[in-house]
Amino acid sequence: MTKKISVGIIGGAGYTAGELLRILVFHPQVEIKFVHSTSNAGKYIYDVHTDLLGDCNLKFSSIIDQNIDVLFLCLGHGDSLKFLEANSIDKKIRIIDLSQDFRVNNIFKKQKRNFVYGLPEINKELIAKAENIANPGCFATSIQLALLPLADKKLLKDDVHVSAITGSTGAGQALKPETHFTWRYSNISTYKAFEHQHLNEIGHTVLQLQWTFKKNIHFIPYRGNYTRGILASVYTTFKGTEKQAIDLYKTFYKDCPFTHVSANKIDLKQVVNTNKCFLHIAKHGDQLLITSIIDNLLKGASGQAVQNMNLMFGLDEGAGLNLKGIGF
Repeated sequence: MTKKISVGIIGGAGYTAGELLRILVFHPQVEIKFVHSTSNAGKYIYDVHTDLLGDCNLKFSSIIDQNIDVLFLCLGHGDSLKFLEANSIDKKIRIIDLSQDFRVNNIFKKQKRNFVYGLPEINKELIAKAENIANPGCFATSIQLALLPLADKKLLKDDVHVSAITGSTGAGQALKPETHFTWRYSNISTYKAFEHQHLNEIGHTVLQLQWTFKKNIHFIPYRGNYTRGILASVYTTFKGTEKQAIDLYKTFYKDCPFTHVSANKIDLKQVVNTNKCFLHIAKHGDQLLITSIIDNLLKGASGQAVQNMNLMFGLDEGAGLNLKGIGF
């Protein structure tokens, strides 16, 4: 039997760590060695992630065991950098970071680590050889998957307009006024209009495929009154026909097991609790509208992190990710 991948998790009490654990406890090639949480050390994991009762009998640890193959950093933005500054992690341990700390500035000089941007739809070969991964952001994943086929053929000729909504889990577990049930219920609002932090990595990736792109990406994010999932409406000018666009997208994603072009209109529940991205393509006058849907905690975070781990260790890309959608 092939040796299992030994895994450690830092920041084990949050949403992304909880989703990561829900995947990894059933992953056929993984052994979870420790889950680190300073505030919960000594508690059973199922005392925090209560649905894992009966699935995981580990306790949170305050000790970092370096006898592992891969370390997942499920920390807030800025905290992964602080963690690596404060802790000397053996270079033989591969790191998959779920924060934004190394997505654009992909070098951590103190430990001489280089991070590969972990979007498998364009970086699969680099990921397979990588020692460290910067896992993409949730909005960034959804929007990039809507744009990559156009950028690949140098067809982004004008400004790109994006309107996208995310569930309350996108704000993280820490309680804030806008994450309270009474605020979210029957409510919707915009935030960080035209200046969301994910614009940096979106622009960086578009330029990776179409370095001549000089136009603007206008992004309006919305807070939704539901728990999880992202729906992004992305549109820009396109001179070809709708059929040409659909064929372009299907060809680009033909070898991507989790990204699919739908002939029918799509809705968020189709992808919630999965690692999938569904795309729908429609032409309106001279505008091409690409609708993109993902689960922000899975394809937008922990599921994609496991997808990257699978590629790094030569496993089937979908190992452990055959997840059941909620359907309705």
